[in-house]
Amino acid sequence: MSYSVVWFKRDLRVHDHAALHEALKNGPTLCLYLIEPTLWSTACVATQHYQFLLESLRDLYREIKHRGSVLHVVTGEAVDVFDRLYHLAPFHLLCSHEETGDAVSYQRDRAVARWCRQHSIGWSQSQQFGVTRGLKDRDHWKKFWDQHIKQPCIPAPIAIQGTPLPWHEPPPPSAAAMGLDPHDPPLRQKGGRQLALAVLGSFLNDRSTKYRGGISSPLSAPTACSRISAYLAFGCLSLREVMQATTQKMHDLKPGDAWQKKGLAAFTSRLHWHCHFIQKLESEPEIEFQNMHRGYDGLRENDWNPEHFEALVAGKTGWPLVDACVAMLRETGWLNFRMRAMLVSTAAYPLWLDWRPVGQWLARQFLDYEPGIHWSQLQMQSGTTGINVPRIYNPLKQAQDHDPNGIFVRRWIPAMQRVPNSWLFEPWKMPISLQQQHGVDVGKDLGQPVVDLATATRVAKQKLFELRAQKQVRAGKGAIVRKHGSRKGLRTTRKQAPIAQPPQQDLLDL
Repeated sequence: MSYSVVWFKRDLRVHDHAALHEALKNGPTLCLYLIEPTLWSTACVATQHYQFLLESLRDLYREIKHRGSVLHVVTGEAVDVFDRLYHLAPFHLLCSHEETGDAVSYQRDRAVARWCRQHSIGWSQSQQFGVTRGLKDRDHWKKFWDQHIKQPCIPAPIAIQGTPLPWHEPPPPSAAAMGLDPHDPPLRQKGGRQLALAVLGSFLNDRSTKYRGGISSPLSAPTACSRISAYLAFGCLSLREVMQATTQKMHDLKPGDAWQKKGLAAFTSRLHWHCHFIQKLESEPEIEFQNMHRGYDGLRENDWNPEHFEALVAGKTGWPLVDACVAMLRETGWLNFRMRAMLVSTAAYPLWLDWRPVGQWLARQFLDYEPGIHWSQLQMQSGTTGINVPRIYNPLKQAQDHDPNGIFVRRWIPAMQRVPNSWLFEPWKMPISLQQQHGVDVGKDLGQPVVDLATATRVAKQKLFELRAQKQVRAGKGAIVRKHGSRKGLRTTRKQAPIAQPPQQDLLDL
């Protein structure tokens, strides 16, 4: 019997699933998810991602079972599994969504494409998100994005005519057996579509009223942000269904709900920029490893300071807001965008750390790790894109602006509860006698700043701006803007092709 294989990847749902829809049009379908050891051996994943995946797979298994079929979860490399399956029970069509992932997934997909050609098997890849494969520049990207988002969502199938796996597959291995980084925050979000829908619903119906004005502060952001980012990253929700549900909610609001409508409008803007940044990695996979602007090669790479990095990872930089953010990540796997940007800025400027190792560490900390957004943002916040004005966050000013009473830092750094308000932002300056009086030991209970913030930031700015001013570096900017820059606010002259600067806005506050 001829059949198709639908290969679930980062699209763990049956609703608005173009690949499943395509497979079912061609008759019996084997629903398959692969736990690929190579993908789980990178420095960017941790136990929290694996556990979230398993939780999501359980939800997907129930959805498919409800429709009369089975989700087969197989451990093995993609080409090896497909080859074994083909020789035991030949299939004629492979269906999946496109994936804009790490380099290992890109190499895997190229290997699968070669295998399909060798065996004359069609591989139908449906568009994922509003990302366009094969795009050379950004001139028409917005039009393509609109076309994808405005297409009707594909209903979940009523029934799935399945086909059995021709061998017995043992249960998925444990995270420990996979050799994964043990990081699994006790307060992280749990996976699965049912939880995803509940979180989205609570945002659209209630929490979105606090979106505008609430997403920057680490105090209000945990509830003001939508909190669907992990569910988008694993595909428990499709971006199109989120966008359309948000638009419908805006349409249904009453005139007196103007503030909520503005919040939802801001949210839809960030859904747009979500795809804008993933498109960068799709168009140039190398930005996972190398500077987007090659004129910045050597800026930090040769100055790696392990002590600075260890202080950052341990939450012992001495700057309370930075260390509190690290503590929150350790416990929850989530942080709002403004604080993420501050962490990267602190690493890149006063600590002068190269973005690549910092990015690998943060990828393991972020439950919602999305490679396209992650690496684009690491470079943007580190000043190596060549097209963005450097955004250098002062962690002391950020604390004064977003946590003036120390509520956040005292929650995540218990020793800060013993620090008087007058020393809240610079506790290392407390006299020894005062430390003893309040029972806090700076250097033991709290980190001692590893560098002088003002001096180190000034030196970092000087190095960066001296490089930016070089003629050859300025000359390379235009090509990057044409390939990656937003076309929003486009201006055209007779002598110059359209070029626009990418947006300077927080965009991951989902």
